[in-house]
Amino acid sequence: MTREKEAKKTVYIAMSADLIHRGHLNIIKEAEKLGEVTVGLLTDEAIASYKRLPYLDFDHRKVIVENIKGVHKVIPQTTLDYCPNLEKLNPDFVVHGDDWKEGVQKDTRENVINTLGKWGGELIEVPYTKGISSTMLNNVLKQVGTTPDIRLKQLRRLIRNKNIVRIIEAHNGLTGLIAENTRVEGEGQIREFDGMWSSSLTDSTAKGKPDIEAVDISARINNVNDLMEVTTKPVIFDGDTGGKAEHFVFTVRTLERLGVSAIIIEDKVGLKKNSLFGTEVKQEQASIEDFCEKIKAGKRAQVTDDFMIIARIESLILRQGMDDAINRARAYIAGGADGIMIHSKKKDASEVFAFCQRYKEFNFKVPLFAVPTSYSGVYERELIEAGVNVVIYANHLLRSAYPAMVKVAKVILEYGRAWEAEERMMPLKDILDLIPGGR
Repeated sequence: MTREKEAKKTVYIAMSADLIHRGHLNIIKEAEKLGEVTVGLLTDEAIASYKRLPYLDFDHRKVIVENIKGVHKVIPQTTLDYCPNLEKLNPDFVVHGDDWKEGVQKDTRENVINTLGKWGGELIEVPYTKGISSTMLNNVLKQVGTTPDIRLKQLRRLIRNKNIVRIIEAHNGLTGLIAENTRVEGEGQIREFDGMWSSSLTDSTAKGKPDIEAVDISARINNVNDLMEVTTKPVIFDGDTGGKAEHFVFTVRTLERLGVSAIIIEDKVGLKKNSLFGTEVKQEQASIEDFCEKIKAGKRAQVTDDFMIIARIESLILRQGMDDAINRARAYIAGGADGIMIHSKKKDASEVFAFCQRYKEFNFKVPLFAVPTSYSGVYERELIEAGVNVVIYANHLLRSAYPAMVKVAKVILEYGRAWEAEERMMPLKDILDLIPGGR
């Protein structure tokens, strides 16, 4: 009996196991026939490096997999690359579905084969289970929706597990669907937006009003509800100045109850004017003391530890200098801010990067947010290197929609009919099929 136990083969399986289906169970069943099964469970960070953050966090997924029949042990796999774990375990077999011979996992498969070859290990590929996939289940979950509590927690999870969190503005349900579903594949990754920015600028513009807080908070909350009805990703709310501290606490409570993940408030007072006007219009910065009191009031008002209050620093916009921006960042963090957004209207990212360099020297830091509207030439990889955690594309969907609509309107007027405009529009059938349940 002892000799049999010593001779038992070892088997390694790597999986995300976010949504367990019969394909996973079939692979474990086949692996168990070969020997003692160790599952390398991908961490949240590993999964988020190439696709959407898993619905369940690592600890939840670990408990589930540990209780599947045939699994002997579960260990973390901290990268997409199997090789670090394989080098430690030297398994006799690696078992995987046969659906990774092409596509984003092709190189990973080759690395597994080469690594196993060092000690005579073997890759066993189980036929793909037809009619079921994690992608299909993900799509079903999107249609089911999510809960405020789950959505509320997502932003903090994303910041913990991704090298940069990518947010895009959405001002109605349709743009919410674009933020939710748009993705591209390349370089072994699936890139998509991680969440939505509810912008006061685009909310106002969509209603034909100036960006001076002319759209009241109730109307803006209605826009947030429209987003949340058709999406599952986290929402960051543009809170402008936050208003009076006494009013700000009610905004925080409302947003948190809805499941919004964060509010960003700027350190200005008086009638709101868009920051990109800079000093061309009268704009007054709040005192450090008063703004810290507003942050503290908001933090006292929130019920959970998940909701985030982000302090937006306007010092560079208002030409108050880098030292002022740095001093405010330190004060706002001490006042309880969960994140810092540094704003700039320069055409390049030089002063944002200068701020980031000094920010790295802080003993205690919170997540750093950047909004590359004026300095749109900056690459995300440059922001990552500078230490930025969240990038917000703050008005791009509305700005792209307007010229397209104007062009179609002009073409109709020019020709006296709509036929010449057809090539500029999506087919009517596609727009009918765009929204689930339309048929």
